Amino acid sequence: MPTWTALTTLPQKPTAEALGEALEVLDPTPTGVGVFEMEDGSGLFEVGAYFIEAPDEVALAILAAAYGAKDFAVSELPETDWVAHVRRELHPVEAGRFFLHGSHDADKVPEGAIPLLIEAAMAFGTGHHGTTKGCLEAVDRLFTAGFQPHSVADIGCGTAVLAIAAAKVLQLPVIASDIDPQAIDVALVNAAANGVEALVSCVVATGFDHPVLVEMGPYDLVFANILKGPLVELAPDMATHTKAGGYVILSGILNPQADEVIAAYRDQNLGLHARDEIGEWTTLTLRKAG
Repeated sequence: MPTWTALTTLPQKPTAEALGEALEVLDPTPTGVGVFEMEDGSGLFEVGAYFIEAPDEVALAILAAAYGAKDFAVSELPETDWVAHVRRELHPVEAGRFFLHGSHDADKVPEGAIPLLIEAAMAFGTGHHGTTKGCLEAVDRLFTAGFQPHSVADIGCGTAVLAIAAAKVLQLPVIASDIDPQAIDVALVNAAANGVEALVSCVVATGFDHPVLVEMGPYDLVFANILKGPLVELAPDMATHTKAGGYVILSGILNPQADEVIAAYRDQNLGLHARDEIGEWTTLTLRKAG
């Protein structure tokens, strides 16, 4: 079955979200609509829709003009078995002692490695992105150096690979959260697939805005692999919910954005412990003074 995409960009988040809502009532109706902050440092938001029928390009042009967006770029995608394609393209990832793989590579886990099973169909947070790999390497260094946290949170967890990794090493309860209910469904499936469903609990939340997150904190270790803008906004809450002497591992940060994030967290008494770059992405390990 062919699929069409329609994509545009505009600078204001509220307007982008309003355009996304307007797209949902088009005829033909899109099968999915998304609004995302672009990761190129431009400050723009991408608004996209997927269709199983050719979209009405006149209606799209009217919407773009009404919301001050660029003209929609409409494309017809070829029929592709994307899961099979991704499985062919994605190879296991080694990040410190962690070995992240799909079920098709389960026989390749090296002796002594900690396996993390995340299927290729769960594209966000499979570990092949430099941000996830950077977080795994950063936390493995802390664990290897003897850091033993007693409370861990994974904010914006996606597939929950970071929460699962911590739970496997520590054998302690870990709380994972995401703003997307579908991500939470995926996280729970992945926790079960990795045998830590009794340790990893998941909630739908924006930042720390959930009673379970508040009750289980403050935390010795917090992951937040999201984007620069939300990370900066989250800095005060991150400081509130992190114990003195605790660590925060942040990613989803383009290399030129790292200094701004470091400054925002320094203002909240969270100083830089380590800074790592993988390709165009930076991972920051911060420690709360005290």
